[in-house]
Amino acid sequence: MTMAASSHNPFPRSPNPSNRSYDSSSVSSATSPRPQVQLLGNLMGSNARSNTTQTPQPIGIPPLPPAPQSGFQPYTPVTATSVMGRDSLPPTESVASTPGLSSAQLSANVSAQKRAYRQRRKDPSCDACRERKVKCDATETTSCSECSSRNVKCQFTKETNRRMSSIKQVQDLEKQIERVRRENSNLRRTLAERGEHMDVDAEGAEQLPQQLIPDLNSEPKRRKRPTHLLPDPSRARAGFRTFSKGILKPPAPYRLPQSAIVTFEHPRPPLPPKATVDKLLHRYYGATHIMMPILHWPTLQHQVEELYQNTTDLQRVPISWHSMFFAVLAMGSLFSNDPYPDRTLRASEFLEASRSLVDPWKNDFDLEDVRASLLISLALNELNLKSAAWTWLGTAVRSAQDLDLHLEVVGVHSRVEADMRRRVWWAIYILDRTLSMELGRPFMIDDADCDVALPEPFDDHFLHTEGPVHPPNVIPLTHFLHGIVNIVRSFSAMRKAFASTVIEPPRLATFDNHFIVCQKMFPEACEANNASLIAPHMLMPLAYLLSSRLFLHRHNLAPGCPMEARSDAIQQCKVTAIDTANLIARTNATLADTATALLVTHIFRSTLFLLFTGCYDLASTCLRALKSIDVRRDVTIPCGRFLSFFLQMLSTKQRELLAAFLPRSTTPGYPPHAALPDPRAVQDALLKDEELLIYVSADMQASIETAWVWIGAEREAPLTMPPSSAGAGLAHPDTRTGLNANEREDWGGWDSLLELTKGLASGTASPAPGYAPRAQTLPPIKIEQGANIPGSGATELGSNRNSPTAGAASGNRNTERISIANII
Repeated sequence: MTMAASSHNPFPRSPNPSNRSYDSSSVSSATSPRPQVQLLGNLMGSNARSNTTQTPQPIGIPPLPPAPQSGFQPYTPVTATSVMGRDSLPPTESVASTPGLSSAQLSANVSAQKRAYRQRRKDPSCDACRERKVKCDATETTSCSECSSRNVKCQFTKETNRRMSSIKQVQDLEKQIERVRRENSNLRRTLAERGEHMDVDAEGAEQLPQQLIPDLNSEPKRRKRPTHLLPDPSRARAGFRTFSKGILKPPAPYRLPQSAIVTFEHPRPPLPPKATVDKLLHRYYGATHIMMPILHWPTLQHQVEELYQNTTDLQRVPISWHSMFFAVLAMGSLFSNDPYPDRTLRASEFLEASRSLVDPWKNDFDLEDVRASLLISLALNELNLKSAAWTWLGTAVRSAQDLDLHLEVVGVHSRVEADMRRRVWWAIYILDRTLSMELGRPFMIDDADCDVALPEPFDDHFLHTEGPVHPPNVIPLTHFLHGIVNIVRSFSAMRKAFASTVIEPPRLATFDNHFIVCQKMFPEACEANNASLIAPHMLMPLAYLLSSRLFLHRHNLAPGCPMEARSDAIQQCKVTAIDTANLIARTNATLADTATALLVTHIFRSTLFLLFTGCYDLASTCLRALKSIDVRRDVTIPCGRFLSFFLQMLSTKQRELLAAFLPRSTTPGYPPHAALPDPRAVQDALLKDEELLIYVSADMQASIETAWVWIGAEREAPLTMPPSSAGAGLAHPDTRTGLNANEREDWGGWDSLLELTKGLASGTASPAPGYAPRAQTLPPIKIEQGANIPGSGATELGSNRNSPTAGAASGNRNTERISIANII
């Protein structure tokens, strides 16, 4: 029987009375407009069920589609092609009371009422009457009086209509599945805290809580280890160790010491003077060791003293340790206070010496090999050679995994050695996460493969072979390794979130709450609302936190995101940039000798957002910080050149907008200068400019997964690149900056950027002398009527939904707009 041909309800009322309770939120038993729903809900009092708030979804687990909410939908007559057939009747008067009915029709109605009465004995009420608990007098041909008086649909869907019942069952199953998922997630988290393991199938593996942000200082989940059944497997070990040579290597803690056969020997470079070494070690400690303490400092000092007791026989020193030692000196040179270019030249010489002592064909690694590769990667990153740093980091990761540093192993004889293994691994993990996030490349380390514990929370001079020993009333930990680890462990969940076109506010809030907790691990003076001075070296670990917040919200700048999400992303990045500028303003010394490449690039990104949003005073603070760093970090000059270009484009856009707004603002009968454009309208139009959004996104355009500026570039004619000195070695500035001599000078310098920023603040910006970017020949911006971005004003700095608001209020006084007096 088809629905089109049916003359009565094809799904009669269920003959099986149901005693099960039901969820009234899934009933669509009304058809009146929504205002009537609110009125009825107020009249019904306690019988009206309010909508419950949606439970926040864990990060990495996609939310299920919500169950349909109750509501009175507009009535639509059922046609022959209706999906549900004649499952309900429109409200109407009784057929028997309709004038003009014949006696035969009345007789048919009476028999239909009797037949309907017998059916109602099995299912007595319609949906609305059952919900209100009143008597229902509906028949197959007429609506009940209750529905007629309320002007709603009279229908029977509550476990009577099979099709509606199947939909209800699907909705109930979805709710049950979601409840089981939450319970399983809580159970897995509880088991992980107890150190136990829970097996899941392949389908459930997609919802593992590894996609969640790990709790602060929580240990990774321990992986399963096999157990042996032999009472004494010593004989099996001896035989296996003897006859497995050339086939496999035992795990790192159970390998025999390397043989005395020298497989690689290279002339040892001469040692620098002892006074120079002491100075460079001091600089290394203050710039690198406080963040990545991969060396046991008392042991290193003792080894250096032994090295310089006999400088004639350097062959007695293991070549891997010698390579690591020169890499340490290279890092110390990069952060020394020597003048440019002596600092960089000496660091390049030490790096070359370290590289020359690395055996490219080595098959048996030790901890010094891993340290040397890691330090070389760190130094190359500071020299702005990020692809080279990425390659050396891969060597460090693979050699560390060859030594099982990613696993918590037993059999390490010294507690110091065990903790050094952990420190080295977590330092590699930090660089892998940070460099991958900056370059937009995949992580080389999978969290699921690692179960090594966090390092012990003690400084080197408290850590001894027998265990940590420290006097009471003394701070046991002064380095920032644990704080940085807690920050970068969230990058895996962030990368999962980046797979979505737009990151929704609940997920953003989860990350921001995690960053707030991470910030509390730093000294109280680092809080954004604190006015006390801080040391410059405190900004280096804080750069990990600040850049992570900016990376998170900057993702929603992509064109695929809704306009509201893009506007909110601009404001959240602005808040992070304001916090950065305020921290820089509170430093008690220059950043010249302590700034890392990560801090420089973060200040560069913050400056872009401050200029873009009109915070010119704070942008000048960042520019002065970059000026103090200048050539000490090779990435600073390219950042300054890009900022000069951005300022030129911003100034051009501002002038075009002023010229476009002024004619429309002129009042007839008055001079043209009497009516002035609204500065807020000009700023809002700038915030909606798609070309400026590309520029402010900066290194988002470096990854093919996040870039949109290169779309269609394959159809353009190939550009002719000017000759460069690429491959000229570490000592050549062209290699480190990516710019030739002319390009390093054509942007005008930091003073010109400060003048341009000052001109933007007054609305009279002019191009820097001698620098005319090619982009000025582009066609003028197209002005749209009523350009407005919600939340772009300074008054909304304190109303952020997803970012910490500390320090936002202090940015109001620094947020300068184009004043009317300046425009005049």
